[in-house]
Amino acid sequence: MKYPKKIMSRSELMKMGFTEKYLIRAFVSPGQTFAWQDDPAVQNSKFFYDTEGLEDWRQKDIKLQQKARKQKVGVM
Repeated sequence: MKYPKKIMSRSELMKMGFTEKYLIRAFVSPGQTFAWQDDPAVQNSKFFYDTEGLEDWRQKDIKLQQKARKQKVGVM
């Protein structure tokens, strides 16, 4: 997927079609290094995402979801 900027805020990514729930899941995923909050001490501080890291995580997430679906089908 192509992104217009290297660093984008959550609201910019949502305008591109990502859901807030998906972006929060990416933010809280263990070991991620591509998303951060501008000022963690401020509750309403903006969230930013490095789009290259987000895309790598997104591709890995898609593969994991596909693998989980295949395992589910094989159980029955």
